[in-house]
Amino acid sequence: MNILFLTMSSDIKNIETSGIYTDLMRKFRDEGDEVYIVYPRERRLGLPTGVIHESRVHLLGVKTLNVAKTNLIEKGLGQVMLERQFKSALEKYFGKVKFDIILYSTPPITFTKVIQYAKKRNPKAMSYLLLKDIFPQNAVDLDMLSKDGLKGLLFRSFRKKEKELYRISDYIGCMSPANVKYVIEHNPEINPAVVEIAPNSSDVPSKIFLEHKVICNIRQTYGLPTDIPIFIYGGNMGKPQGVPFLIKCMNAVKDRTDCHFVIVGDGTEYPRLEAFMQEWKPKAVSLFKHLPKEDYDRLISACNVGLIFLDYCFTIPNYPSRLLPYLMERKPIIAVTDPNSDTGTLAEENEYGFYCPSNSVETFVKVVDKMLASNIQQMGENGYQFFLNNYTTEHTYKVIVKHIAK
Repeated sequence: MNILFLTMSSDIKNIETSGIYTDLMRKFRDEGDEVYIVYPRERRLGLPTGVIHESRVHLLGVKTLNVAKTNLIEKGLGQVMLERQFKSALEKYFGKVKFDIILYSTPPITFTKVIQYAKKRNPKAMSYLLLKDIFPQNAVDLDMLSKDGLKGLLFRSFRKKEKELYRISDYIGCMSPANVKYVIEHNPEINPAVVEIAPNSSDVPSKIFLEHKVICNIRQTYGLPTDIPIFIYGGNMGKPQGVPFLIKCMNAVKDRTDCHFVIVGDGTEYPRLEAFMQEWKPKAVSLFKHLPKEDYDRLISACNVGLIFLDYCFTIPNYPSRLLPYLMERKPIIAVTDPNSDTGTLAEENEYGFYCPSNSVETFVKVVDKMLASNIQQMGENGYQFFLNNYTTEHTYKVIVKHIAK
């Protein structure tokens, strides 16, 4: 089969690296398929549009404006121009290829015309949306958009694009059961039979069990205690993560001696964390700016419990991508989220973690105590088993290709 994958992830340019999209694309390749990937080459790279051909993988980098980590004006213009740029490049470089599957992920929701072009040229191809977030409602939840006034016009425009994207998708793969339920309930025109779970997934990691001495060495590298459990929170530090509440929680545990907390990441809200550390100098909390993936994964392996934070304002059921590394490293989790997310519910049902509402510092402290009193190692094994049963690349691959076999 010939697989077309449209993505905004520039990390896809190195197909051999580990990641939710690279792992999935390698799976298609290793099953004997030809994989055609279209991704942005942002202006800052200074590279023209062009194709790199590797073994059964064809990477089309499309020169675009900077669409990430840039000012709002360039980001907005870049998103508007994206459809035309992708469509033009697809027509020029892959126009003669007959595709069997057209895969694409959100964000963004602005691939509609590209997908329509690809489907028109390949009427028998199956179109499959990997739905990673629910926009524009998530922007409304964060007060970035509203349903009234001038921002309301933007919301309705984006909502129209969202519905059109759903309409042209033969199947919609969601992150969790709550995601499936939300999409069906808020889009009654969609046939519920085409909405299913196709979550973030990863290749099964090699079984590497670190000796106690190695764990201690990793901890000492970062100036962390070697004799008490460590809770780690890593990833983006933006508005969706509810950093002000995270800081309140860290303030409540800053003087503990029976455990330690590590925060790793970067983002628009990171300066708030820096200010907290400078003002309070918490003994039980360590803060590190963004680490290379390899270093971050090693740090996770030397910790005991993974933390997930989401702002309480969300009405959509987010399912955070940072869950996957925790489960793969056999770490139980504490999901500190809004009540609409089912991250914590699934963790408790499958005994690999606990839920805490992201509006109660008192409950957070109690859940930390509960985790410390639990069999952390066994809960971590439960999480790893849940990963094997639900979140492997093989699983997501089969979810997608089963529709072709019909």
